[in-house]
Amino acid sequence: MGDVLAGIHSTWEFDSDSVLIRFERGIRTPKLFHVLGERRIPYEALSHVELTPGGKRGTVVLRAEPREGADPLLEAAAGQLKDGCDPYRLVLPAERETLADYYATELRAVLNGDAGKPAEHHLVAAPMPPQSFKAFDGKASFDGKTVFFRWFWTGASSTKWKAGDQSFPVGDLEGVEWRSPEIAGGHLRLLPREGRAPDAGEPDRDPASVVFGIGYGLVHESLPFAASVLEAVRAAAPESSPVPVSAPASAAPGHNARSAHPGRSDPADIAERIRHLGELHEAGLLTDDEFSQKKADLLAEL
Repeated sequence: MGDVLAGIHSTWEFDSDSVLIRFERGIRTPKLFHVLGERRIPYEALSHVELTPGGKRGTVVLRAEPREGADPLLEAAAGQLKDGCDPYRLVLPAERETLADYYATELRAVLNGDAGKPAEHHLVAAPMPPQSFKAFDGKASFDGKTVFFRWFWTGASSTKWKAGDQSFPVGDLEGVEWRSPEIAGGHLRLLPREGRAPDAGEPDRDPASVVFGIGYGLVHESLPFAASVLEAVRAAAPESSPVPVSAPASAAPGHNARSAHPGRSDPADIAERIRHLGELHEAGLLTDDEFSQKKADLLAEL
């Protein structure tokens, strides 16, 4: 098509085989869009296109629906994104309805016969690693090959603290479970492959999970992380070779990283944990005495 359609918060640039969605970085633009920056969506990744009245008076919405399994971001979100954070939703002034209808018709014309079928593999790229974010009970990081959970002493349950910091090679995983921080029970859980069942229990006691909270695991931080991990897991999935049922104790996800890695008392690590304590204190989750005592305990580890 070779044209551009500018809307509120994003602009769609139409090419011969894909649409490039560029997100604005304005104050009112959702932070998720800031993080995404831009996304190229192949037409083969779309199932259908619709034009509807907008939620606000005087607007219309052009929305392209991705095929099931085509986009790791939407697959990880599992329908939990609010309309305002939907990257496939272009909001336009009502006076552009005729133009939007034209592009909707043009998009429908380029959809192929597989549009109604689930995608066999991801067709849209996920946010690139490295990725990291702070959950309530620990820091999650991903380097493209391995997911790491480093527990915060101030937030992690005794079960997680005793289990030690965790590492999960993507080849040992079969998926990711993301529950939005905007609902009760928000968390990120890694799903091991068959034969490597996670510890039983709620996410706050599962070493394969990090839990969210007020100010922790925000959508624009944790969802791109989940999508990035999910894409790597799909790419690493073996087609015919069996997945090892166990790994050497020194490399198993559940090993006690505190004894294997004596660097727990690294000054940078202590400083980060003290900053985390301060955040809990400011949020009213720790009393003055509790904050002072825990801070002293951490400083004693140096």
